[in-house]
Amino acid sequence: MFEIDKGAFGAFLAEQRKIKGYTQKELAGKLFVSDKAVSKWERGLSMPDISLLVPLAEILGVTVTELLEGRRMDHSMELDTERVEIIVKKALALSGESPEKTAERKRRLRRIFAVCVLAAITELAGAWCFFRMTGEKEIFLKLMTADGLLLLFGTYICFFIKEKLPTYYDENRIHTYSDGIFRMNMPGMNLNNSNWPCLVKVLRIWLLAGIIAAPVICVAVYLLPVNGDLRNLIWKIISMMCVAGMFLSIYIACKKVSKRTNVVKLY
Repeated sequence: MFEIDKGAFGAFLAEQRKIKGYTQKELAGKLFVSDKAVSKWERGLSMPDISLLVPLAEILGVTVTELLEGRRMDHSMELDTERVEIIVKKALALSGESPEKTAERKRRLRRIFAVCVLAAITELAGAWCFFRMTGEKEIFLKLMTADGLLLLFGTYICFFIKEKLPTYYDENRIHTYSDGIFRMNMPGMNLNNSNWPCLVKVLRIWLLAGIIAAPVICVAVYLLPVNGDLRNLIWKIISMMCVAGMFLSIYIACKKVSKRTNVVKLY
């Protein structure tokens, strides 16, 4: 692993800021972040976004290489190829993943999504034949509505939801997310860029699984030897259990991420 020494980075940042005569608040203002963020950088508690490295280096009058190394470098000496590669890998580690990995991850997600949708269409075709023979077309329409909503939200979560939250989520305690018509409220959990990828991943798994499972569950509930009112109640209970299970999975997974993050900060 090519990791950046956060302590050395923070100490170098604080040193260069003082040389330039900037306060933390003044430096933060130039970068359009909070002074709390700058304070965390200097204490080695967090790192700036990779998009801030170039403007930060320009403001301090140093190179991006020196920022990543946490020290002034002798410009009379050329960096060898191996050293340059190490520095580049450090920068990529800061960004989270390389462009190649990002592209591969998105291709894999598209394939999984296509397979899930194809499976759901096949199941819906079978369900349509089944409910047509039983004369329960109304139930099939309800199934189509439920699966359509799952597909709508699944499409958004898979392809349109933001992969990264704005920096102010990391600097404040925020438990809500809003993007267009999409709204999310997670009481008791602070959303940030540590747990956000985990949250999105869990949402994708549950929604894609729901797209496939809905037709099967609907037919299974219909086959139960109960009357229509009880059947509707069972369907509602299963739906609520699925929603509750999804949010419970999110809380559990994100709590584990928060614990790992806190352990890393101790070191």
